[in-house]
Amino acid sequence: MDERKLVKECLKGMPQAQRQLYDCFAQTMLGICYRYTKSINDAEDVLQEGFVKVFTNLQQYRFEGDLGAWIRQVMVRTALNYLKKNKRYSSELSYDEINLHPVSEDNPLMQLQAKDLADLIRQLPTGYQAIFNLHAIEGFTHVEIGAMLGINEGTSRSQYARARALLINWLGNKNAEVKQHRYAGK
Repeated sequence: MDERKLVKECLKGMPQAQRQLYDCFAQTMLGICYRYTKSINDAEDVLQEGFVKVFTNLQQYRFEGDLGAWIRQVMVRTALNYLKKNKRYSSELSYDEINLHPVSEDNPLMQLQAKDLADLIRQLPTGYQAIFNLHAIEGFTHVEIGAMLGINEGTSRSQYARARALLINWLGNKNAEVKQHRYAGK
C-alpha cells in the first residue's frame, strides 16, 4: 500500500491501516527512541507516546517529504520531552559548563561495531547524549537544537564538542585495551 493511501485510511480511523503504519515504522523508531534513553523500557514508553502523537496529529502530515522522516521528527521531539519531564533524566539534562572535560581533536583508530558505539553514546550524560544524537545522528543544526532545548546555539556547540571529546577519549581507552590484549596474547 502506498503511503498516501495508508495515511488517508489511518485518518479515517481504520484499525488495520493504523496497525500497518505502526508495523512499518515501529522497529526503526524504537531504535531512534533508544538513542535518547538509557533503557529499552524507557525507549518503549517513548515509542508508545510518540505513536499516540503520530496518530493524533497525522492530519498535519502534508505529504511533503517522506512519511518516515515526519514520524522520526515526532519521535525525536517526544524523546526530548520525555527526558525533560522524567525526573530520572531531567536531573542529568544539564547544560552547565562546570566539571567538563577539555575538548580534544584526537582521532583514535579502532574497529568498532555500531552497537558498541551506540552503547558508548548511551553512557554519555543525558544532556550530552541528546545533543550528540540531535547533531551527529539526526542532522539538526546547533540553532535548531538550541530552539528545541531552550538553550543558545553556543551551548549546543560546546556540549556537542564535549560529548565528542568524551567519546574520543573512551575510544582511545578502548583502543589501548585492544592493543594491550593483542600484545599480551602474542
